[in-house]
Amino acid sequence: MSDIDTGAPVAAEGGEPGIRILAQFIRDLSMENPRAPDALRASQDQPQIDLGVEMNARGRDDGLFEVDLKLSAKANRSDGPLFIVELLYGGVFQISGVPAEEMEPVLLIECPRYLFPFARRIIAEVTSEGGFPPFLLDPIDFAGVYAARKAQAEPQVGHA
Repeated sequence: MSDIDTGAPVAAEGGEPGIRILAQFIRDLSMENPRAPDALRASQDQPQIDLGVEMNARGRDDGLFEVDLKLSAKANRSDGPLFIVELLYGGVFQISGVPAEEMEPVLLIECPRYLFPFARRIIAEVTSEGGFPPFLLDPIDFAGVYAARKAQAEPQVGHA
């Protein structure tokens, strides 16, 4: 789900739109390898990967914005789970020249695009350290995820 609170004032309403990343950080990281070392043996059975993506944003009192990108990956084979990785990766952004009505897509599409390559690298490294080949996430269509979540949140017309 997406969540946004733009209670903080938007910096510099006029001029060219701009996004600056002031800080990036791991807020939470978890790697479970429940069947190690047995799960590390080669198998003809390709794992099934379930991927989860969430974006959240909130305004801060200082006029900046915090954006969180939550990625989760669960790998399973027919003989059981291989690994579960969950990463909550955050950033602090300074955004200028963006009208208030366009702020939500900037925070939930553009800002996660900036964070994604770093989060992808972290997941690749932690799965590698867990004894598996690096798990490289495919690029994510954040605009598509945003649109799907937005449509999901709208009330269903004609349903009681």
